[in-house]
Parts: sequence; structure tokens; C-alpha cells
Amino acid sequence: MFKITRLRPVLRPQVSPYSEYGLYKSLSESAPVEWCQNLLVTVHDATGLPWWASIIGTTVMLRTCLTLPLAVYQNRVLARLENATLEMGPLVDELKKETAIATKVYQWDEKTARYMFNRSVKKQWTKLIERDNCHPLKSTLLVWVQIPMWVSLSVGLRNLVYMLPYGDPRAQVTLLELTVGGFGFIPNLTVADQSWILPVTLGLLNLAIVELQLLSRKNVPSKVQTALSYVFRGISVLMVPVAAAVPSCLVLFWTTSSAYGLAQNLLLMSPKVRRLCRIPKTSSEAQNPYDDALDRLKAKLKMSQLSK
Repeated sequence: MFKITRLRPVLRPQVSPYSEYGLYKSLSESAPVEWCQNLLVTVHDATGLPWWASIIGTTVMLRTCLTLPLAVYQNRVLARLENATLEMGPLVDELKKETAIATKVYQWDEKTARYMFNRSVKKQWTKLIERDNCHPLKSTLLVWVQIPMWVSLSVGLRNLVYMLPYGDPRAQVTLLELTVGGFGFIPNLTVADQSWILPVTLGLLNLAIVELQLLSRKNVPSKVQTALSYVFRGISVLMVPVAAAVPSCLVLFWTTSSAYGLAQNLLLMSPKVRRLCRIPKTSSEAQNPYDDALDRLKAKLKMSQLSK
């Protein structure tokens, strides 16, 4: 008699339209994504925390170790640039006088005079930048780190849900843990949040970040800044339905990252914190930034009510 044995069901990776070919496959198998994916698993295994806490903890750890120091450095560079710009005012006036004298002495035409003036201004500006070590490109360092980190962690979490890139037994175990590793209204981290609590929270946090940046400015925003604010508001709103359609582990990471970003921006508004971080004082820095932002918000709400 043949003995009939029951085979244990094997979890198969969910099929993603972007998981098997093209750009997404290259991205999902890239070194940064693999590093982030392994980091998530390592934090979960080493701490013994449930997956929801591991995702939050990893996000906070990376933002504290990487993006927070870069945000401080960015503010330091921008403050030095602002102070250097104020120094350029008197220097430009002096260069105008010197150019006018040189034009008469050397019989320069208008084109030559303009060229020599611009060259002198550029030379003085370069000296100030080198003196204060505040090249404008250095203020973009945060973006070049934060965006790739955000994408890599997002793709890494998506890989865990779809058991990519290999779908081995360890990936199957991780997927099982994710299905029961949630909390409250998101018990299963591999499916979308049907309650829409996290997606809506994500949208509100992103909108709060945009509005806080606008309210913290003393000067009237330029047309470009105003246009960009509407773009970011639109993106914040569009992220809500996107977040409602992806696995909730992704939205948990996005929401945690946005909440940290809002707290970080609020913290770096404080003059005491800025001095502690060795961020130079500038003319645009408010002594009571929180009160000023609240007053601007009240005035903005009052104007919107009057317009109705």
C-alpha cells in the first residue's frame, strides 16, 4: 500500500505588474534597496518587536542618524548664504563706483564695462562663499540623501510583501509575519488600509509641512514659491488615494517619515535649538517663531473668511 502524505501549502509571492521585468526589477534588485530590506529584517529579528514597531523604529533611526544631521547642515549653509547675500549689498555698490571710474579712465564701452562689473561681482561672491564654506549646492545634499532613502525603503518594504527578489523560505516567513504584524485598524500589513485612517493622516501631515514652511517665512513668497506651494499641496492630496491602494506597511513608513519631518521642521524653527546646532543667526530669523506662525495662520484664516 502506498502511503499518502499531505503536502504543506507553499506561499507564493503575490504578482506585481512591475516586479518581474523592466525598471522596477532593476530597482528592486539594486544594492540600496537590498541594504534597506536587510536592515528592516535585521531590526525586526534583533529586537523581537512586531513588524509595525520595527518599521516605525527603523524609520526614526534612519531619519535621526542621516536626515536630521543633514537638515541641520542645510540650515547652516542657508543661514550663511543669507548673511553673505547681505554683505554683497555694500560690495556691489562699491563695485559700481569702481566700474564707473574705470570706464572713464580706460574708455570702456558699455559691453566691456558690464562684463568687468559682472566679473568683479562674481569674484567677490566666490570669495564670500569660500570664506563661509556655503556653496549653494551644499544646501541640496539633504535632498540627494532623503529621496533615495525614501525610495529604497519603500521598494524594500514592497519586496517583502511580494517576496522579492527570490521568494525563498525566509521571504515566506517574513510575509507570514507581516500578515499578523500590524495593530488596531491595520492588523495585516500586506493589504491596503481599508479604514483610510493612515492615508488621510499622511495627507494631513504633508499639508501641514507645506503650510508650516509658508507660515515660517517673513517675506512675501515669490511667484515661483507660491506656484511650488500649490504643486506640493496637490501632491499631498494625490498621495491619499495612492496610499489607500498600496500595502499598509508602506503607508505606515510614509506616515512615520512625514510625522518625523514635521517634528523636525518645528524643532529647527526654535532659535535656541538653532544656536545649539551652530546655525548662524540671520535677519529673517524670528525671535518667537511659533507665535508668529500662529498669528500668520489666524490672519490667513480671517482673510479667507472675509473673501467668502
